Amino acid sequence: MSFIRKFRRDEDGATAIEYGLIAALIAVAAISAMQGLGDSVGNTMTKASTSMDDAL
Repeated sequence: MSFIRKFRRDEDGATAIEYGLIAALIAVAAISAMQGLGDSVGNTMTKASTSMDDAL
């Protein structure tokens, strides 16, 4: 019976899950930001390449 009481009071697993969820949320936000930034950089490089081709 004391094992069950001790198990119910142990919150280490819940804390680990919370940290895991926070890390997953940060990863999703970082991936989204990098995708937007990647598109922007790609467009900028395309414009620069086109401008250089036109200059020649």
